[in-house]
Amino acid sequence: MIRLASLVLALLAPQPYESSIEPVPAPVRTELKTSSLWHTGCPVSLSQLRLLSVSHWGFDGQVYTGQLVVNRTAARPLAKVFRRLYALRFQLRHMQIDDAYGPKRLRPADGDVSDAFECRQAVPSPCSSGSGTGHWSQHAFGLAVDLNPIENPYVGCGHTRKRASLPYLNRSRLRPGMVTPAVVRAFASIGWGWGGAWSGPTKDYMHFSSSGH
Repeated sequence: MIRLASLVLALLAPQPYESSIEPVPAPVRTELKTSSLWHTGCPVSLSQLRLLSVSHWGFDGQVYTGQLVVNRTAARPLAKVFRRLYALRFQLRHMQIDDAYGPKRLRPADGDVSDAFECRQAVPSPCSSGSGTGHWSQHAFGLAVDLNPIENPYVGCGHTRKRASLPYLNRSRLRPGMVTPAVVRAFASIGWGWGGAWSGPTKDYMHFSSSGH
């Protein structure tokens, strides 16, 4: 009976957190180029980026291996952050390379993809119009991470551009996948700031970056 109880407890125990860091593999480099998410003129070269793989909890309560392309200087610190998120059992819906960089027709239809590197300008606040700000996003340096963009929307003047995010404009009622103070503290432990703490009418609840912007 004791052996059976020990076996049950072992099966119920969560898998240990795992992470790895490697140069961006050739197939991923190809995906980045094909999807135009990296091109000549970007502020970092592909050799300055790393593929970070981490254990994370899914919305179904299962453990998955997620992947992000990040700046090589941020890879080890972020592995520590995701260790803390794993301990918190923070849930991430989609965090696979193909979810972020694969053919658009094959990406998750809900668009709820957590990702990092993307060579692009910063996105204007929903308070304003336009598609660019004229300056690089921190994502273009591989120094920013977005978590669950549906549950953690980009908000300006009380509006968001994604209809599915409307229920999450009320930040007082925490639901699975929403950024919590503990998640913010995990990123703060490596010196990264949160877009949800910006002053003024614009908040980017999904967004964490080395500069805080």
